[in-house]
Amino acid sequence: MTTLKDQIIVVLKDTMRAKDMATLTVIRSLQAAIKQIEVDDRIELGDDQVLAVIEKQIKQRKESFKAFTAADRLDLARKEQAEIEILSQFLPAAMTEEALDSVIEQTISAQQATSMKDMGKVMNSLRPIIAGRADPAVVSAKIKARLS
Repeated sequence: MTTLKDQIIVVLKDTMRAKDMATLTVIRSLQAAIKQIEVDDRIELGDDQVLAVIEKQIKQRKESFKAFTAADRLDLARKEQAEIEILSQFLPAAMTEEALDSVIEQTISAQQATSMKDMGKVMNSLRPIIAGRADPAVVSAKIKARLS
């Protein structure tokens, strides 16, 4: 079974062969972010940690996208959106709305959550399940609606 890092390397090589410079820049920046963590912490990242790095990169670009859109810099906003799509190819398949609602319900029941005080407990137990498959902000909003 290939790891997520192996998949990134394969895409990097294919992108280099295709001479797609825009995609190449994004993949290289992702690889640099992964390497930086590995060197700083002197560890080898597993798929879960690589997934967290990818999600962080996507989140940063989404924030930039919002800022550029607000500043009416649509050229830069489009670039950020394209980079988000490039990085998203490494994420697992997104959860359906029904599956997400079901997982939230099960977790709330399992945690015996009854009020907003239990929000953190529910989110923490959901994190590994939704990693890369659902937007944490959406999940958080659904939990708030359910607990309030």
